[in-house]
Amino acid sequence: MGKTTKKAVSICITSAKGGVGKTTTTLNLAGIYEVLEKKVLIIDLDVTNGGIALSLNKPYKKDIYSLFDDISLNIHNEFATYTTKYDDYIDILPCFIDPRSASKISNSIIEEIIDRASFLYDVILIDTTHLLNELNLYTLDKVDKILYIIGNDAVNLKNMKSIIKIFNDLKINKYKILLNNSYNPYKEYFSLYDIKNIIKANIDYSISSAFFIPNIDSYVMNGKIITLDKRTPKTYVKDYEVLLNIATDLLVEEEENE
Repeated sequence: MGKTTKKAVSICITSAKGGVGKTTTTLNLAGIYEVLEKKVLIIDLDVTNGGIALSLNKPYKKDIYSLFDDISLNIHNEFATYTTKYDDYIDILPCFIDPRSASKISNSIIEEIIDRASFLYDVILIDTTHLLNELNLYTLDKVDKILYIIGNDAVNLKNMKSIIKIFNDLKINKYKILLNNSYNPYKEYFSLYDIKNIIKANIDYSISSAFFIPNIDSYVMNGKIITLDKRTPKTYVKDYEVLLNIATDLLVEEEENE
């Protein structure tokens, strides 16, 4: 696939608390975009425990720090020399091979990466941690859209309430909220009504507990993406449609804003 003529939509997938299926959701959205024939770059910004390349069984020699280091030295290699190819539609820019490199990186690298990738891809998905550190805050500011994933537990919802208050105070409205009930189908204490009241915001999308994949480890071991499994749209009809709606909504909204 060649260069795109339209600037990519950059989407940060993040959460208010760890362990809510953020990386899995990132990969599932990448799979949906592939089905839609969109060229995708996944950037792994989980700087201490990145799992994108590992989940896809893709060993790598170059990472984000390799790109940062070369830019700092004014070395201009092709962007493709730093990415790892998953298939014809999905590329990965892996997290740091050595987590200690994270402390050396400048926030400006995020803007540089998005700028360099923006005319090479249709969609840029950035998987981050839930921490509101300087790097993540800078990333949230630079992307076009933010998808916050929350779970059905008290700590998660209280954290999300605090984040929404900060966003409202700063007049940031480019985020959507996804309630993911599939990562722990046995934990649905709060009703949707309760959740909306706790976080003081609407839930834009909801993945049901029916999308819990008992054999998800087999996908990881085999480096497969759930939404690229031909059985998934038939087995999990409603939740597949939710993921499809998320993917298309984020693209359509960005096109309307141009």
